Amino acid sequence: MSLRLILMRHAKSDWDDPTASDHERVLNARGRQNASALGVWLAQKGYRPDLALVSDASRTGETWLRVSQTWAEAPEVRFQATFYNAGPDLLLHAIRAATVPCVLVLAHNPGIGMLAEHLSAKAPTHSRFADYPTGSTLVLDFDAPSWADIGKGQLCDFVIPADLPA
Repeated sequence: MSLRLILMRHAKSDWDDPTASDHERVLNARGRQNASALGVWLAQKGYRPDLALVSDASRTGETWLRVSQTWAEAPEVRFQATFYNAGPDLLLHAIRAATVPCVLVLAHNPGIGMLAEHLSAKAPTHSRFADYPTGSTLVLDFDAPSWADIGKGQLCDFVIPADLPA
């Protein structure tokens, strides 16, 4: 069976409110624009997840809202409190429990970037892949019977918001 995984880091967040906790930080204007552009990119490429596993932080929730607005029917979403600043092992554990063909994980660095590197059979040649900046989105395919059986994935795509039209 062919499985597809989309690993996305949240869009650019706002640092202007000194009273907001890190968990409560929302997107800034550029982040909102970038999240919408990422949604359009995913939709144009046909990368629609069946399930989105999203950190429950404000900036990831807002990123998901803007990304998912590009589909006529939004995929199932599960907000995960444990994804806030989660490491790659915890993220991978959640992925391995999935039962649908295409999963999107929307989380934070360094965990999401480390997972992207760990699961890529061959890393993208993009100069920004190693630091996985805000909005980074990696698409991998796996030839495995289930998520529990995945190893290294084959690169389909990698993009950062700066690569997309404004």
